[in-house]
Amino acid sequence: MAYAQSGAIEGPPQVAYAVSKRFGAAVQRNRMRRRLRSAIDLLSGQIPPGAYLVTTQPEALSMRFEELIHSLDDCLARASGDRRETK
Repeated sequence: MAYAQSGAIEGPPQVAYAVSKRFGAAVQRNRMRRRLRSAIDLLSGQIPPGAYLVTTQPEALSMRFEELIHSLDDCLARASGDRRETK
């Protein structure tokens, strides 16, 4: 799930990650943050400027990386108000 700040923000997108303790130990939480950060890096050219807060469910740990990228791309598009077609 992704939330976007309304209003104009110049420059590259600003992304924060919130991974709760329900993911389990710090190892799992940090692994999820690294996966999210890596997915955002791959999508960075497609994300409109703005401030985003990305949260996720524990099931995301077992997703294939390609599925995570697709899901994150879709959530960010909806959060930013961008209704482009996602692959």
